[in-house]
Amino acid sequence: MSTRPASLRWRVTLASALLGFVLCVLFGATVVFVAEDYEHVIAGEILRGQAEDYSLRLSNGLPVALPRTQRLAGYIARPPPRYAALAPGVHEDDGRDGVHVGVFDTAAGRMYFVIDLGDIEKLETHLNLFLAGITLLGTALAGWLGWLFAGRALAPVGQLSAAVDALPDAPTPTHLQTLVGDDELGHLAQAIDAYQARLVDADVRQLAFFADASHALRTPIAVEQGVAEVLLDDGQARDVDRLRRLDRGMQEMTELIEMLLGLARRAPVRHEPVALEALVREALAPWAESQNAARIEMTVVGTVDVPHRETVLLLRALARKYFRDAERLRVTGDADWIEMAGAEPTADTGNGHRSDAGAMSPLLERAAQHAGWDVRVDRGRVYLSPRRRTAESP
Repeated sequence: MSTRPASLRWRVTLASALLGFVLCVLFGATVVFVAEDYEHVIAGEILRGQAEDYSLRLSNGLPVALPRTQRLAGYIARPPPRYAALAPGVHEDDGRDGVHVGVFDTAAGRMYFVIDLGDIEKLETHLNLFLAGITLLGTALAGWLGWLFAGRALAPVGQLSAAVDALPDAPTPTHLQTLVGDDELGHLAQAIDAYQARLVDADVRQLAFFADASHALRTPIAVEQGVAEVLLDDGQARDVDRLRRLDRGMQEMTELIEMLLGLARRAPVRHEPVALEALVREALAPWAESQNAARIEMTVVGTVDVPHRETVLLLRALARKYFRDAERLRVTGDADWIEMAGAEPTADTGNGHRSDAGAMSPLLERAAQHAGWDVRVDRGRVYLSPRRRTAESP
């Protein structure tokens, strides 16, 4: 189960434990109150019965000896001084635990009876300890039951959360409602399914738009590039340098549109093993032609597992950006890294070309990430290394 359902489960467990603690405390307080009241009732009935019995005997002239035991003592007219001021009724001796004093006005006069229920007080102490243990046990039991019930109740939440976490980045139809019941959680799953359906529909419309835009953009570019090539093939054409610049610009624009549309479509890339040397030659061939057959020194070996088309576009764009005016380009590397370095570029070649060796643009950064490459630029050199794919990577 993920972190959030687990934390919710702990909250339910703590709430259950708190509820169990409150109920146990209320139960214990009720038992203690009832026990105290019951002790008072028992003492009052015993003392009242003694007073009535001895009063009846005295009224009938029978010989009577009031009790004088450790537990029960009776007095008439002359009680102990600390009881003499007590009003009629049953009282507790504040100085002695468990001692109750009954004061009664009878036909034989005011009578005082004192009973010692200290043994019951000891039992009440044991009862309090027992209730404390019951409170601790009840709180723990309530927390444990809350943990079990919360786990059972939140299991569908964890299942739904795992299903949502497993959804791919691209919009896809879902049927999450089948994983849970027809309750509030089912309504939430149904809302997620409906939202995913709307995303799929929006993605289909977006892909259709990109397809139309790609066709609409490529057509005029292809026409202009064809015209530039025809003029370049004409030996009588003037401004050959400008036409080459135009042709190079058209090629670069075409590649950028391909890269941009590939990123916008969020199309998944397909990795395949390719020979590194062939990959680099394919990527840099248009650059060499646009540079009027600039030299490429290549020392690359090995095979890499990368998306072929995306890597070609990335290398081509990096070469055009950072080595636009270079007369020589040196490429070295193996399956773990590639280094591209050119001759020292000039700020202005005299024909309007400008060397662009600034920081990477956000488009190139996203293209490198999409193609699975880490790119670093340092002092006119470009370093590339393929990212290691995990087992979960597509």
